[in-house]
Amino acid sequence: MEFMVHIKNTFPADGSKELLTQLVKQEGERAAELAAQGVIKKLWRRAGQKSNVGIWIAADATQLHSAISSLPFFPWLEVEVWPLAEHPNDPKK
Repeated sequence: MEFMVHIKNTFPADGSKELLTQLVKQEGERAAELAAQGVIKKLWRRAGQKSNVGIWIAADATQLHSAISSLPFFPWLEVEVWPLAEHPNDPKK
């Protein structure tokens, strides 16, 4: 099942720089693992914001939650999820 996921990073601007550096590295590694597993299909950065929008693949919302909560930044993330369904007028590339 496909989900559109909006993730906003709320890590505090005055937070530990050392922790931030560590989390950025770990987040990149975890995102690469999720992409290799086929969970993250596509990501877009939202220009001028500390947020992204992506298409994620999971069997159900429980599996999606497990994947999202495995992200190192999870304690500082605001997440919105939309389950996607096919549209009858989709141009189907």
